[in-house]
Amino acid sequence: MKWKNQGSSWAEEIEIAVEGLAERVKELIQEGNVRRLIIRKMNGDLLLEIPLTAGVAVGAVLTYLLPLLVGLVAVTGLLTRVKIQVIRDDG
Repeated sequence: MKWKNQGSSWAEEIEIAVEGLAERVKELIQEGNVRRLIIRKMNGDLLLEIPLTAGVAVGAVLTYLLPLLVGLVAVTGLLTRVKIQVIRDDG
């Protein structure tokens, strides 16, 4: 994990197996202080960027769509591991 200060927010980078991606994203959404999730291949190529600034509504919709999104991520190159960049509010 890496932490970077970006003014009033923090960025955390997590490397994770694709199989655990859906569960980890659900956990991050439930934490409440996450403002953006960026999912990248291990080489840094962007796969998916999810803004969570709309709060609970986006979290609820994303929870239902997450299995589909994870499936799409897994299919795009038969990935085994990805990086999740988590942008959090300072407070």
